Amino acid sequence: MNISLRQLKAFVTVAESGSFTQAATRLHLTQSALSGLMKELESQVGFRLFDRTTRQLSLSGAGVRLLPLAVQVLNDIASFEDEADKLKDGRLGDISVSVSQQLAASFMPYFLADFKKTYPETKIHLQDCSIEQVIQQVQSAEVDFGIGPDRVLPDDVEATPWFSLPFYAVVPKNHPTARQQKVSWRTLFKEPLISLTGSFNRHLSEELPADLSERIMAPDYEVNFLSTALGMVHNGLGVSLCLPYAGDWVRQHDLVMMPLVEPIIHRRFYLYSRKNKSLSTIAVLFKDYLLNLPESMFYR
Repeated sequence: MNISLRQLKAFVTVAESGSFTQAATRLHLTQSALSGLMKELESQVGFRLFDRTTRQLSLSGAGVRLLPLAVQVLNDIASFEDEADKLKDGRLGDISVSVSQQLAASFMPYFLADFKKTYPETKIHLQDCSIEQVIQQVQSAEVDFGIGPDRVLPDDVEATPWFSLPFYAVVPKNHPTARQQKVSWRTLFKEPLISLTGSFNRHLSEELPADLSERIMAPDYEVNFLSTALGMVHNGLGVSLCLPYAGDWVRQHDLVMMPLVEPIIHRRFYLYSRKNKSLSTIAVLFKDYLLNLPESMFYR
């Protein structure tokens, strides 16, 4: 058999209308064209679908059995087309993004919620992990793209610049520098220093003068998470540093933050993607949304 959707639509419309004349009007066909479609369908199945008299048109026994199936096929096709349209224009789809932990815990929830106001049917899978894992997941194509600070990349991963933020000092409210508009690295480093483990200190040391570089590599305390460092600052164990997007966390710990100067050092962040990997429409829309955010959004 080679049954067409036009034939099925003609069959269902005639059955619903109870009249070839009304069905032809609904389908914008001539009666002869509609009759031709029905003859073709009955020839395909090998039996009559309607019992016809001069005064009445009714479904045959076989027609009664096949009508629900024809309706289901047409509904399934309509659903298929609707889903395809949603995928095409970005109203539907899944996005998988790998994000370094501090970013994922600070402003990413806000960005996700804001994006879903426009695309509510989108499912976004957020993988929060270390920057090293972000790069690995992008390289292995486990995610659509990744987000994190500057890193040396393998050959099959490329980086799109996103934003750049200066470092800030974090001190208790009663600290001598708490009322200052800014503080130098040298002044901050005279205090007990609470810093993060891993590559954080190493990358920062490469941008500081030699004496300050030695200090950042020898902090008084090292912790894995910024939230731990902030808790320690709150309890008077020392001072720390962060980026502006951690402002909400700093205030929640009743602490003060101010720009670090002499020198001013920025941390650059990127959207990472695997080379030659195509993205779905919705993933492209989300990536464009992120890239077009104003810089003020990262100062929380």
